[in-house]
Parts: sequence; C-alpha cells; structure tokens
Amino acid sequence: MKFVDEARIRVQAGKGGNGCLSFRRERYVPLGGPDGGDGGKGGDVYLQVDEGLNTLIDFRYTHLFTAENGQYGMGNQRIGKNGADRVVTVPSGTLVYDDDTDELIGDLTSHAERLLVAKGASGGRGNRHFKSSTNRAPRKTTKGKPGDVRDLRLEMRLIADVGIVGAPNAGKSSLVVAVSAARPKVADYPFSTLHPSLGVVELDIARSFVLADIPGLIEGAALGAGLGTRFLRHLDRTRMLLHLLDISDAGEPRDPASEFLAVDKELKNFSAKLHQRRRWLVFSKVDLVPAPERERRMAAILKRIEWDGPVYSVSSMEGEGCKVLMDDLHDELERRDAEGFELAHG
Repeated sequence: MKFVDEARIRVQAGKGGNGCLSFRRERYVPLGGPDGGDGGKGGDVYLQVDEGLNTLIDFRYTHLFTAENGQYGMGNQRIGKNGADRVVTVPSGTLVYDDDTDELIGDLTSHAERLLVAKGASGGRGNRHFKSSTNRAPRKTTKGKPGDVRDLRLEMRLIADVGIVGAPNAGKSSLVVAVSAARPKVADYPFSTLHPSLGVVELDIARSFVLADIPGLIEGAALGAGLGTRFLRHLDRTRMLLHLLDISDAGEPRDPASEFLAVDKELKNFSAKLHQRRRWLVFSKVDLVPAPERERRMAAILKRIEWDGPVYSVSSMEGEGCKVLMDDLHDELERRDAEGFELAHG
C-alpha cells in the first residue's frame, strides 16, 4: 500500500430544511389558523479515528464529504427530519488544519475520538411562528440556513515511542527487522526506505514499545536534497531518538563522523525542539569490523563529533547488542513516564 501522510479535503455540512407554509383545514374547525412546521437541522460532519487505518490514501481520489440536508417542515406542525451526520474515518495521529487560515483545528490520537469539523445549519421556521393578534393568517416562513463548508488539510504523524534517524543505508530498517515483527524494505543501496514504518518491540508480555523508522537524511535535506525533510515531522511525537551510524567498510567508502554532523544539522534546521530531544548514539553493522579496529573507529568518531551522550553498538544481522539496547530503551521510557514526560506535538 502506498504511504500517504497528507491530504486536502472539503467538508460540507447539511443545509437546514425550509419552514412550511400551511393552514389547518378540518371540516368542523373553521379558521383553523397556521400550522406549518419547522425544517429539520442539517447533519454535521465529523472526523473520527479508526485504528485500523495507517495512511491517508483513502482521500487521494475522494475529496468532498457532505452531510445530509434537513427535511422541509410539514403541515399539522410537523417538524422536518434532521439530516444524518457524516462521519469520516482517519488514522490515529491525524492533525487537522483549516487550509485557508492554516489554523490547527484538532489533533486526533485516540481510537474512536471524534472532531466536529463542519456544523449543520438550523432549519427554517414555519408560518405558525408568525401568527399574531393582527395577523391571524401569516404567509411568512423562513428558509433553512446553509451548513458550514470548510477546506481542510490533514497531516498524519506516526505515534511512536522511539524514532530512528541516520544517513541512508545506515541500518535503520535492519534494526527494526531484528527487534520487531515489522518488515520494512531492506537493501544494500541508499534510500531503500521511502516512507516511515512502525515496529512494535515486545520484550515480554508486559514490556513493549514502538519504534519508528524514518527515511535516511543527507546534507541539504532541509532544502529538498534526497527525500528532503518531509518525513521528519513523524518524529514530532516520539519521546526519544536513536541516531544510527554505520562504521563498516561495506559498500562505498563513508565518513561516519561527517554523516552524523550532516544529519544533526538537518535535525536542527528542521526543528530546534526536535534537535534537543533525548538522543542515543548507536554504531551499527559492527560485525563487519574486527574488534580492535571497531573500538578505534568508535573512539575517533566520538572525539570528532564531541558526543557526550549514551553510546551503543549493534549488529542487526547477528543480533549483537540489540537486546541490551532494547532493554535499556524500555527502562528509559519507563523512567521518563515516571517523571511525567509529556508527548511533544511538534
């Protein structure tokens, strides 16, 4: 399925029904008077979270969503039926913006959570409302009002505990495969990951968390190079980041320190808040480097980038270091929960 994380739609609430012009006419009731009923209310339009959805692809070809109009009023003071509401389902993690003003209308994160985005109009009044001592047979009614019409921009942002960043082909997808049941594309060429993916890490029955694999970043991404920073917004909801660095000699020659600094710069250019988020450094593909050389390389890189945070080394193919990293991540997330960490919304 193609991953779509942004869509534009128009929502149109129902029009109110017109009021009725009617007079009571019965055989033995002369001068029965006005009895026109009111029009029904137009239906509302809601967005509702469906956890079974994971992209906005359903909006690629359908852009207009309308609620039902209210029925006209009827004689004998009968009120028209209200129009049915329209409920549009969206994935969890959907931000809703007014496309004309860029105002954030709502942030939908919980299953079955609803957001009213277009309100149906009230119905018109029947002629019975206009009877008076000087006007016993009013022929005046009012029409139903038009419902709200809004152009919306929907942005979906993945909800994950830990986001993985790094240069292309740094081993991000391989790590997700090694520690979860997710199966993102893994290949020995850059940009094999073209869209974000989620993996649930289950350490045991009561211990689990969610990883988000984000497409690789290169220098100039903030200006559109590579895949740009389009997918970085999916990291806004994460509580921690893992920054992967490939220290192997596999494939083309690479400079891990320069790659780190380039990705670090793009994170900062995208969002100062995201750049300051808790981040751990993870050296990947260490099984491809002999142990003595491995330690030398890691020490040299740490010195060049002036890193003073937590450091781990893993081999996704061999499983080396993966369990220790996942256990420590879970413990850190629990500690942050205990300290009252609040989810960042970007």
